[in-house]
Amino acid sequence: MTAPDILDGLEVYLVGGAVRDQLLGLAVKDRDWVVVGSTPAEMESRGFKAVGHEFPVFLHPVTKEEYALARTERKIGAGYKGFKFSTSPDITLEQDLYRRDLTINAIAQSANGEIIDPFGGRHDLENRILRHVSTAFVEDPVRILRVARFRARFEFGIAEETCELMRTMVGKGEVDALVAERIWMEVEGALGENKPSLFFQALRDCGALRPILPEIDALFGVAQSIQHHPEIDAGVHTLMVIDQAAKLTKDTVIRFAALVHDLGKALTPKDELPSHHGHERSGLPLIKQMCNRLRIPNEHRDLALVACRTHLKLHRIRELNPSSVLDLLEEIDAFRRPGRLEQVLAVAEADMRGRKGLEQERYVQRDILQDYFTAASGVDAAAIAQQQASGTKIAQQIREQRCAAIRAVKDALLNE
Repeated sequence: MTAPDILDGLEVYLVGGAVRDQLLGLAVKDRDWVVVGSTPAEMESRGFKAVGHEFPVFLHPVTKEEYALARTERKIGAGYKGFKFSTSPDITLEQDLYRRDLTINAIAQSANGEIIDPFGGRHDLENRILRHVSTAFVEDPVRILRVARFRARFEFGIAEETCELMRTMVGKGEVDALVAERIWMEVEGALGENKPSLFFQALRDCGALRPILPEIDALFGVAQSIQHHPEIDAGVHTLMVIDQAAKLTKDTVIRFAALVHDLGKALTPKDELPSHHGHERSGLPLIKQMCNRLRIPNEHRDLALVACRTHLKLHRIRELNPSSVLDLLEEIDAFRRPGRLEQVLAVAEADMRGRKGLEQERYVQRDILQDYFTAASGVDAAAIAQQQASGTKIAQQIREQRCAAIRAVKDALLNE
């Protein structure tokens, strides 16, 4: 069968994000289709491959795009898996769109290009509003995370009535049914959006941040020593930092490290505020706690721990003596993993820029440490190893020469 033959006679509609993004003038990455009036047997007889586990979804044999039978769903249990689905051939397109989360995702397009918009999604796109389709929204706690993520992606506002439904869901403990893997999938997705701070702010506005990410929520209301800007507490600063990280890199590993670099500030005794002495150490167990709970990949955890531990030293690089600079480079593992140095510098730069008035400031510490690293890396460790018989002496000679190289750069900087 050719591609046109397999669809001949089917009532097929393009739905969801593809229609939404097309109307927004954005590039369409993935296309999802709904088939009305068909059955699993007919779809398979036409050559589609069944791939859905919970409800019938089929892959087109040529394009590999997903075609789902129009369906309705009914809540029968707790959490986001507690649904019973129906894919009867008499289910209409409007019934299928009705079960979707937001009006902007409940728009369809027919084969001839006609836009079908029964719930006002185009109006909400034009007015930059995220609004639920129906009160069935409350039946799936994942929708709280999805709304927050769309907020970060499009920078749309959230309709007050939708916020109220989200608060109701949190109040009833629906978010407690979210599994770790799904939470992390949405958090990582949000970190990859244009303005990730809006994801966390949206969760906080509806009360979901505390049960889902208590380590982040605990930062709000914690004073910190940002001169002349007492309104910027540790939580607000963290949101500013992740937005700065988003401007510096698309790497969500770095963005995650920026998100958690100050977790230790939530543990500072009140009588020590607004100072946070030692927060770079006290934050480490909190990072491990979050990563273990949400099953966050080791790559994210490892960079987050290094960045948390070292970001204050990076800020103070001009004050460090050559031996301490070398200790810092070794702590970062820069000689074996040069890319790690770039990552922690990006986190530190985002931390510096995440302050009022410093958003465009040049992070001169980056240039200084890179110059130190280049000089220290120029030491020929292999040549030293050939000259020394003892492993201890080899390590000592390498260290001495690297310190000397760093000292030469430091002296040159002081004489500029």
